[in-house]
Amino acid sequence: MKLTFLGTGTSFGVPQIGCNCRVCRSPDPRDKRSRVGAVVETDGGTRLLIDTPPELRVQLVANGIDRVDAVLFTHDHADHTHGLDDVRAISVRRDGPLPMYGAARTLETLAAKFPYIFDESMRPTPGTFKPEGRAHALEDNVTVSIGDIDVTPFTVPHGRCQVTGYRIGPLAYVTDAKSIPEDVYPRLRGARVLVINALFRTEHPTHLSIPEAIRVAQRVGADRTYFTHLTHESFHADLEAELPRGIAPAFDGLTVRID
Repeated sequence: MKLTFLGTGTSFGVPQIGCNCRVCRSPDPRDKRSRVGAVVETDGGTRLLIDTPPELRVQLVANGIDRVDAVLFTHDHADHTHGLDDVRAISVRRDGPLPMYGAARTLETLAAKFPYIFDESMRPTPGTFKPEGRAHALEDNVTVSIGDIDVTPFTVPHGRCQVTGYRIGPLAYVTDAKSIPEDVYPRLRGARVLVINALFRTEHPTHLSIPEAIRVAQRVGADRTYFTHLTHESFHADLEAELPRGIAPAFDGLTVRID
């Protein structure tokens, strides 16, 4: 299995508009962080896109990804979904709508925001194309098979809302979590790679802090843990040097092989 980080930044992105801090001006390409998204590809060729961030077109082009078999949504916030229109370039080359998975409430919100994508009765003008998606509502802890891989969703809190995390074979993927409930840890244990959000060094009302994410990672005990949803408060190199062994910050374009 291969994991590609399309974007690893917060909702502001890095560089942040109007900011002249040292991280936002950093020449290190690992400090350039677009909004969070990822692609998982199995050895059998199944490709799953996790979220559709605003920079999706640029991210897919930069990583040479021209096809996905399904989309997994973590939640409906703009920084994770407002690149959804860019799936048009993928769906137009399929025989049918692109399958899109997520919690029922997430899919309902997206259908209200993007009715032309989900409503199959809304046909494009002849000679034009529209993105096409077909919603598949997930149930907590109920495994679904997509292509040649099993995907198990679970729910974590994100302030006043909830986020869907995913166990995809040897990968556990969680972003925008404020905490990890006790009943979720069994879903994370045994993963070879854990991806989890880590915001500031201080507490935040809707996201895990870096110290909190470290504690979660150590409790899960994956071979490798990668932090995502990073801010402009941390240089990549500095954060990489201070994290415990086995834990590292991800960066845009990072590709990880998971045996």
